[in-house]
Amino acid sequence: MRILGISAFYHDSAAALVEDGRIVAAAQEERFTRKKHDAAFPVEAIRYCLSARNISIRDVDHVVFYEKPFIKFERLLETYLAFAPKGFRSFQMAMPLWLKEKLFQKRLLGEELTQFDADVDWSSKLLFADHHQSHAASAFFPSPFEEAAVMTLDGVGEWATTACGVGNGNQLSLTKEIQFPHSIGLLYSAFTYYTGFKVNSGEYKVMGLAPYGEPKYVNRIFDHLVDLKQDGSYRLDLSYFDYCTGLTMTNDRFHDLFGGAPRKPEDQLDQRHMDLAASVQKATEEIVLRLTRSLASETGSRNLCLAGGVALNCVANGKVLRDGKFKNIWIQPAAGDAGGAVGAAMAAYHQFLGKGRTTDGTRDGMSGSYLGPSFSQPEIEQRLTAAGAIYTTVDDSQLISDTVQAIVEEKAIGWFQGAMEFGPRALGGRSIIGDPRSPSMQKSLNLRVKYRESFRPFAPAVLREDVADWFELDVDSPYMLLVADVAPDIRRTMSDAEQALFGIDKLNVPRSSIPAVTHVDYSARIQTVHADTNPRFYALLKEFKARTGCPVLINTSFNVRGEPIVCTPEDAFRCFMGSDVDVLVVGNCILRKEAQDPALQIDYKNKFELD
Repeated sequence: MRILGISAFYHDSAAALVEDGRIVAAAQEERFTRKKHDAAFPVEAIRYCLSARNISIRDVDHVVFYEKPFIKFERLLETYLAFAPKGFRSFQMAMPLWLKEKLFQKRLLGEELTQFDADVDWSSKLLFADHHQSHAASAFFPSPFEEAAVMTLDGVGEWATTACGVGNGNQLSLTKEIQFPHSIGLLYSAFTYYTGFKVNSGEYKVMGLAPYGEPKYVNRIFDHLVDLKQDGSYRLDLSYFDYCTGLTMTNDRFHDLFGGAPRKPEDQLDQRHMDLAASVQKATEEIVLRLTRSLASETGSRNLCLAGGVALNCVANGKVLRDGKFKNIWIQPAAGDAGGAVGAAMAAYHQFLGKGRTTDGTRDGMSGSYLGPSFSQPEIEQRLTAAGAIYTTVDDSQLISDTVQAIVEEKAIGWFQGAMEFGPRALGGRSIIGDPRSPSMQKSLNLRVKYRESFRPFAPAVLREDVADWFELDVDSPYMLLVADVAPDIRRTMSDAEQALFGIDKLNVPRSSIPAVTHVDYSARIQTVHADTNPRFYALLKEFKARTGCPVLINTSFNVRGEPIVCTPEDAFRCFMGSDVDVLVVGNCILRKEAQDPALQIDYKNKFELD
């Protein structure tokens, strides 16, 4: 039984293939088209999924779309009617597209699928899942748990913005929901917009900026914007927002409440913006904690599964884990809309078709999230040669040894190995790596290599068996979705003068013996590395530990600001030649910047717009 899941037409289009209940391939369209957050029908992602199993579209039993367009259209119409005549301009802009394409999405999807095979009766093969059903299915069915409480949180699906329920075996039931326009995801996006970042892509910047500020406005948020109940249910005061009917997230009343107009993206960040980020982060954590405490009490479960865009807030996830109401937490690595493709396929297999499910209680069904394209060594060499790259091919032992030596020399390494990751995080397949002990590496990687804001933190990749010695965490965190503090014995005591610093001035003060991955509040977004899912990355960390005593590496995604993570060896070579990455390691090929043809260097810094 093969089921193809699709998410598309909003942002982060993706495709995923499930065979007999097992996720065998998944990828986002942006990785192939090189358009960040590409929302188009995922033609290339589907092609990849089919080619990964050497099948045609005829071999697929069902194609499942991740949401129900008619219900979404109903919400759009009801919202405009409720607020009429306000919002007529945005209504005018939205209606032609809906009437032309989205309202007749089943027909549109069928037409798109005919490019794979025009003779298939798509009307009989095409299924639709609810948006939050897709999120919930992506959270529970690939999890290692036989039973669990399930919670999904995002901006909005059809109507739901928050949904809670339970999963047991192949059964999944969502029993409670909060509906649009009341949304924790849209609250966070409103502050993303207000602090000058892009909605649906800049939320993680707000999370990264928060530790530089003080949550001075959190009471103002709860006094004016959010009516939060003890069980975590909430309602927003819509008089402060413009997302229901307008073309922006916030309005003048919101701006007056927080002391000025929204920051323009090119404007300097100041302490007020940092305090706003800290405040919405604190408010979000409080809402999430009340929701999870209530869910734990209602279900009695010790296991929690999370998905939806808000589940990418790894700081809040860490707080939920430390809160202790749930013993075990599993978060879908592609928690946003891309993961809806996985969830739609899994929902069809287990819920629509009633197929069984088996778990072992420890291993999840995401294969480390290494579900994207991979390339054989001969293919890598052929592609690099065609691109004009100068490389040396070495055996596995030499590859690990030479890479560790380059890391110790504080070089920035492009690390391209095995299958590409599914979801927004690079996990050692398409990564830029470096020495976390270097006090200058965080700023250097941000400004010289990634071409992005200097305040943004980097994540540590750490051997699973050593995580508790270096961080206040002793559970699996393979998908970089839990934040915890660095261990007390590796922290550095700050002077009184250093403790008195505010804002970005905190950035250059080393906080620990691994300063490049220690955020200003002593926290870190941790990836535990496991030998069974990524043996080569594990071997690299093992060798680095043998050489230095440190089982930790900087791990950030292999791309520059505004660019999707690299997919192919050619993508990796272009990014290498367009940035200050010093060494590129692709399969068993090692490329050094000084050996390359200078004529192949490109200006990558201004190639992509602000993300």
